[in-house]
Amino acid sequence: MSYLKIPKNYKPLLDARETELGIKKVKDFFQSSLSAELRLRRVTAPLFVLRGQGINDDLNGVERAVTFPIKDLGDERAEVVHSLAKWKRLMLAEYKIEPGFGIYTDMNAIRSDESLGNLHSLYVDQWDWERTITAEDRTTEFLKNTVRRIYAAMVATEYVVYENYPQLKPVLPRDIFFIHAEELRKLYPNLSAKEREHEITKKHGAVFIMGVGGPLGDGEKHDGRAPDYDDWSTIGEDGLPGLNGDILVWNSLLEQSMELSSMGIRVDKTALLRQLEMCGCEDRKELYFHKKLLSGELPLCIGGGIGQSRLCMFFLRKAHVGEIQASIWPEDMRRTCAENNIPLI
Repeated sequence: MSYLKIPKNYKPLLDARETELGIKKVKDFFQSSLSAELRLRRVTAPLFVLRGQGINDDLNGVERAVTFPIKDLGDERAEVVHSLAKWKRLMLAEYKIEPGFGIYTDMNAIRSDESLGNLHSLYVDQWDWERTITAEDRTTEFLKNTVRRIYAAMVATEYVVYENYPQLKPVLPRDIFFIHAEELRKLYPNLSAKEREHEITKKHGAVFIMGVGGPLGDGEKHDGRAPDYDDWSTIGEDGLPGLNGDILVWNSLLEQSMELSSMGIRVDKTALLRQLEMCGCEDRKELYFHKKLLSGELPLCIGGGIGQSRLCMFFLRKAHVGEIQASIWPEDMRRTCAENNIPLI
């Protein structure tokens, strides 16, 4: 179901030309900073993969992939990617990337089941990154340190935007706040998961919520995650499950939290088997990707995705992601946006 928030008296702070130049500045600077912070090198990524190999990502476990037949392969079907979490892990093995180093890609995807609105589009563009780690790195503290590096790149990017466009004042706090989804549930027991995100992010400005995907103390999940990439079940040093999470920032224009990144330490063999069983997906053990992981052919790793359009939307103070990227929107949404100074591309 589509949705739309109209900020009161909204007026873009950049015109169309400045916006396009700003998008390029944000993307160029941030990916350079991210690469330096995490020691990543760029690789070329696929737009689609063959169906039935377990390489495409299920995200929350329910989204349908866009598929099409390939004539030269006897009408074997391909899927447009949702993201590249599992594909990147295969590439770490193929390129023999050593621990402490990794890769990043410009990932483009189509998510046809999205509820379209200010933050959600059919078209997804993100920096997908993956980094080889050791068994000793599979800790909550290592996860937090990686988040701090990514957040440092975000803070630096916001300052570069301010230098070029002084009307876009920096708003990110110096440090990002960490909280586990279970701690967050206990803090706001009478709120929904999304409402909890809004409250904690409004308070701290930038938050990393850990342990996303597994059941919390009340039996409910903070949010869904597929069972075969993020490790959301291993117990961390804090005694709570999950070595993954989401980076959220407070969007004062829309008066809500805004997810910029989903990331985590990936499943090892033990976590994969446990999560497949928990989700009733044990049949996936016979798929190409899962066989390689279970046989020890894939490296331990950490990785995630960082939304390109969302990052630009936040730093350029836009009210709708359609001001950043060209996509398809409901006609009534386009009309309402035009009436309220929100120029969709």
